[in-house]
Amino acid sequence: MTEAAAKRMNIFERYLTLWVAICMAVGITIGKILPQAVEALRGMEFGAGSQINIPIAILLWLMIYPMMLKVDFTSVLGVRRRPKGIFITLAVNWLVKPFSMALLGYVFFKHLFLPWIGPELADQYIAGVIILAAAPCTAMVFVWSYLTDGDPAYTLVQVALNDLIMLVAFAPLVTFLVSGASDLVVPFTVLLWAVFIFIVIPLTAGAVTRSALIKTRGKEWFEG
Repeated sequence: MTEAAAKRMNIFERYLTLWVAICMAVGITIGKILPQAVEALRGMEFGAGSQINIPIAILLWLMIYPMMLKVDFTSVLGVRRRPKGIFITLAVNWLVKPFSMALLGYVFFKHLFLPWIGPELADQYIAGVIILAAAPCTAMVFVWSYLTDGDPAYTLVQVALNDLIMLVAFAPLVTFLVSGASDLVVPFTVLLWAVFIFIVIPLTAGAVTRSALIKTRGKEWFEG
C-alpha cells in the first residue's frame, strides 16, 4: 500500500458532514419530544452565572482532549527556525480572522438578514461568529497537516503558540469585538469561564497525560 493510499480518510471521516447533520436532526427531535429533559440538561452549569453547560463541556472535552495530547509546548522553542510561517499564522488568526468575521457578521446579520431574524437574534449570531473566529482550530490543523504531508513538528509549533496566545487574548478580544459589532454584552466572567473550561482544562490534562506517558512508555511508543 502506498503512503498516499494509507492516508485516505476512512468512511467516518469522509462523511463527517452527514454524521453531524444526523446528530443535529436527532438533537432537534429529542428537544421537541422531551422538552423537560432538555431543560434539565440545559440547567446544569459549572457555577452560578458561568453559562457553561456541563454536558456540552464533557462532550467537547472528549473531542478536544485527544488532540491536546499532540501538543508539545517544548516545540515553541523552535519558533525561530522558520519564523515566516509563524508570523503569517499569527497575523491571520489574531489580526485578520476575528476582525473580518466581526465585519461580515455586522454586514449580514445587522443589515442584510435583519428583516428575517430581528435585532435580538442578529446580536446573538454576531457574537457567535466572533467567538468562533477568535478561537483558532486545533484538531483540524493536525488533520490537514497529516493529509497534505505537512511538517508535523512545525505544525506543533504553530498549534502550541496559538494555544498559549488564546489563553490571554481570547476573552478581551471577544469582549471588544462583540461590544463593537452588536448591542449584546457578553460578561467578561463568562468568557473567562469558557477559557478555563474549554482551553485550560483539556490543555492541562493533555500536557500532563502526554508527559506521563512519554516518561513511562517512551516517546517512540507515544508517537507510534
